[in-house]
Amino acid sequence: MSETSQKVLLVEDDPALALGLVDTLEFEGFEVLHAIKGEDAIRLAADEGPDCIILDVMLPDMNGYQVCERVRRSDAHVPILMLTARSQEVDKIRGLDVGADDYVTKPFSVGELVARIRALLRRASRAPSVAEPFTIGDRAIDPAKQTLSAEGDEEQLGFYEIELLKLLHARRGQPVSRDEILEKVWGIEAGPTNRTVDNFIVKLRKKIEPVPNEPRYILTVYGVGYKLVP
Repeated sequence: MSETSQKVLLVEDDPALALGLVDTLEFEGFEVLHAIKGEDAIRLAADEGPDCIILDVMLPDMNGYQVCERVRRSDAHVPILMLTARSQEVDKIRGLDVGADDYVTKPFSVGELVARIRALLRRASRAPSVAEPFTIGDRAIDPAKQTLSAEGDEEQLGFYEIELLKLLHARRGQPVSRDEILEKVWGIEAGPTNRTVDNFIVKLRKKIEPVPNEPRYILTVYGVGYKLVP
């Protein structure tokens, strides 16, 4: 059993799934808080200060996207991993847009879930690497402030968005594989169904590209991954 005493807030209304996850996480050494409803989750997040939140999309009083948005208003940094039975890319992008850090689609491997939780906690505990501001087209990226600016407007970016852009910028003009991105940015191994990188790329293109469906800067290198052409 792990010696960690990090606190995980599990927000899941399925009794059987919740029981299994609580048992697994406690066996792994986590202290587990459990909420069934969104309002209870928001209160626990504020009162208990969990180190990580596992958030189901489908809840009895509100959906997980609404919970994520409200938690993010008071805590911009707690890692949030969403559980969803939906496999459509648009649902995953919506979760990332409201502030989730990662997602797992049901049915999922418990081993994969624990690995992703540990990766999120490692990310949250490490000091961010320092990088100078840079530009992509007419967008100015400030890694220290985690912002993207254009025409006087400034937008806050998430940790993974910044780290992904930093990696692509450091290797600009060169293809970077999905496997390498997952290992260096997320700290997890690639899997055959892992679309995390692709979904974050879609999200970043919406913020950076003049025409997201016809990218000029963040290009797909088919069979490999992506490259940045600033």
